[in-house]
Amino acid sequence: MVTISLCMIVKNEELVLERCLASAKNIADEIIIVDTGSTDRTREIGKRYGKVYDFTWIDDFSAARNESFFRANMDYCMWLDADDVVTEENQKKLLELKMSLNPDTDVVMMKYAISEDEEGKPLFSYYRERMVKNGKGFLWEGRVHEAIVPRGKVVYSDIVIAHRKMAAGDKERNLRIYETMLQEGEVLKGRNLFYYGRELMAHGRYQDAVCVMEEFLDGEGWVENQIEACLNLAFCFGALGQETERAKALLRSFLYDSPRGEACFEIGQYFQRQKKWQQAVFWYETALKGNPRTESGGFVRSDYYGYLPEINLCVCYDQMGEREKAYEYHLRAKKRKPESKEVKWNEEYFRNFRDEPNGQEGHRI
Repeated sequence: MVTISLCMIVKNEELVLERCLASAKNIADEIIIVDTGSTDRTREIGKRYGKVYDFTWIDDFSAARNESFFRANMDYCMWLDADDVVTEENQKKLLELKMSLNPDTDVVMMKYAISEDEEGKPLFSYYRERMVKNGKGFLWEGRVHEAIVPRGKVVYSDIVIAHRKMAAGDKERNLRIYETMLQEGEVLKGRNLFYYGRELMAHGRYQDAVCVMEEFLDGEGWVENQIEACLNLAFCFGALGQETERAKALLRSFLYDSPRGEACFEIGQYFQRQKKWQQAVFWYETALKGNPRTESGGFVRSDYYGYLPEINLCVCYDQMGEREKAYEYHLRAKKRKPESKEVKWNEEYFRNFRDEPNGQEGHRI
């Protein structure tokens, strides 16, 4: 059986740290916590579960994470953030992994669920390099949005780590770090440029984000980031009221790989807003035919491959006068999310539509 060092970096995480550590304590053979300047009860909580080390924060996440890995003594280093949770089901899977993992494995990839539905099913997820072989030279790279480049023997697991925030952190920190890098004369390229554009978008600086994303797409980058950059561009153009440019950005994503459900759904939305129902139907049905590329490592929004196209196809077919087809898609959406407000509204609509003149206005989106 392999052994695991749980390696964490924290600062002022008293609200969530115990929840995280309690969910991971039976998995880890040692727990290492690098504290970057807490002023609350974080250190006190951490000491109940493992060893706590001080590290001066220098606006560099990789430096702090590499310090935590440097302290590790077990076969593998596994990282968690303080607001991550290992559910009971995934605790069992991790214990099974420890028993079965071939020691020549270099990296174990696990899904990271950034958002979940009411039943705890991932809505937005992607694979991350969650465990790496200790002593093999794996290092974190990047001052912000840090990552480890997988190499060697890589295993993809079905284990899911849930990211469950309970409070907003420092919303300005990441953007501040990027802009400090620029002020210091650093030229942002590749991954850094991509994430800088996303930070600008998150701060509502849409025109600046467009410029950065365009610069990223004009250079070289990982294909999944290129596809996501097109989706981000589309969002920014939409926020700027440039609908045609929005559609072009979505279509641009097809240059990098086969069409993804996220882009197809958004193109469907573009036509639906114009009440071009047939065109919208084509793109929604194309989204349903897609398969999420989970092991590619890119961001996956699961509802874009199921529930969202189905609930909108219900609307479109009803507007086209094809009520049986609309009802078929209502039932499909209902099977996925029987308690959603859209499904309940449509259920009432179909129950009473004969009393409504021409069935007008149909369903809620």
